[in-house]
Amino acid sequence: MTQLASARWPGIARAPRTPLRARIARAILRPAVNQVPVRLTFADGRTWGAGGGDSPEMRVVRPKAFFARLGADTKIGFGEAYMAGDWTTGAGTDLADLLEPFAARMATIVPVPLQKLRGFVDKKLPHHQRNSVHGSRKNIEAHYDLSNDLFAEFLDPSMTYSSAWFESAEQDLEAAQMRKIDAILDDADVGPGTRVLEIGSGWGALAIRAARRGAKVTTITLSSEQAAFARRRFAEAGVDVDLQLVDYREVTGEYDAIVSVEMIEAVGEEYWATYFATIDKLLAPGGHVAIQAITMAHHRYLATRNSYGWIQKYIFPGGLIPSLEAIDRTLHEHTSLTVTNRRSLGRHYARTLREWRDNFDASWETIKTQGFDETFRRMWEFYLAYCEAGFRTGYLDVFQLSIAHRPLPNDEGFG
Repeated sequence: MTQLASARWPGIARAPRTPLRARIARAILRPAVNQVPVRLTFADGRTWGAGGGDSPEMRVVRPKAFFARLGADTKIGFGEAYMAGDWTTGAGTDLADLLEPFAARMATIVPVPLQKLRGFVDKKLPHHQRNSVHGSRKNIEAHYDLSNDLFAEFLDPSMTYSSAWFESAEQDLEAAQMRKIDAILDDADVGPGTRVLEIGSGWGALAIRAARRGAKVTTITLSSEQAAFARRRFAEAGVDVDLQLVDYREVTGEYDAIVSVEMIEAVGEEYWATYFATIDKLLAPGGHVAIQAITMAHHRYLATRNSYGWIQKYIFPGGLIPSLEAIDRTLHEHTSLTVTNRRSLGRHYARTLREWRDNFDASWETIKTQGFDETFRRMWEFYLAYCEAGFRTGYLDVFQLSIAHRPLPNDEGFG
């Protein structure tokens, strides 16, 4: 690794020196991986894993560094080892295909007695990643302000960075994204004259779609890069959209419809109550809310809610994926809102991510001219493949949720 790359990636440039932890990691990994239909191959010809010759291959290039990273921090070290090139896929093996069997066994691959020790090894979210008003801005900037040009290389022309909803195997990504957006707007009953608040502007696709329905649209973001891009798109599209560079906690007014696509994951558990209470306060009587939220099973949310992982360190600082139960509980305890309908798009997200990754790989020669190095490439590949594997197996899901005020007792016929 060059000196410049070492300065940019200090945690990747040198493997930690933790020989005892490395030996422990090795001792735990071997029996665990021998239950998984994959092959771990080493340069000396040794092979671990339950997979045959046609199973996905994980090729361990630098065993000493690999086990050192795994021993130092299992949840972060595995991804860091891929970023560093300590392990890679074998010839003919797709990264998501390799990660899928691990994702399918996420809850069981570590023996139950050792799972009880996770409280001693899990790291908590760093204080600087808390999603306070100031912290949220820094967290959003860390990902979404990377480069509009970067995202343009792998997203569809609408620049939509969330799960699509495919109508058929033949439908292209852009059309599937418009189908997803239309479903959100339909669920929120957006039409001519509707006062719409969008929490999380993205690059403006949903706001344009809503404005073209005749709605009066206010959209908010914390990303200055996204805001500049979206404003140009609004002008080019000839739509009147009020874009504000503010935090959701700073919004005032009253809205007939509130929409938010894959924003709750960036809110942080500490602020879920504030997020939904703000929506409750801003929603007009009889109004509708539609959000799209990545979720995980409740038992996995409980197991991971107090830990700090690779995705939080390198991709989405301050992020936490909720469960449907956690959303329902927060709404019940802190708002007058309730979920009235839900639609799963999990398998559609797996396809969306695969198309993004294919686009990213095909565009890498262009992307690297923007100043992104090989470590960044491997980081982004791991991120997209890791998420794809999660949605393929159902470890992760994504829902479109329709939310409205709970009926008053009179509405239910009680008095």
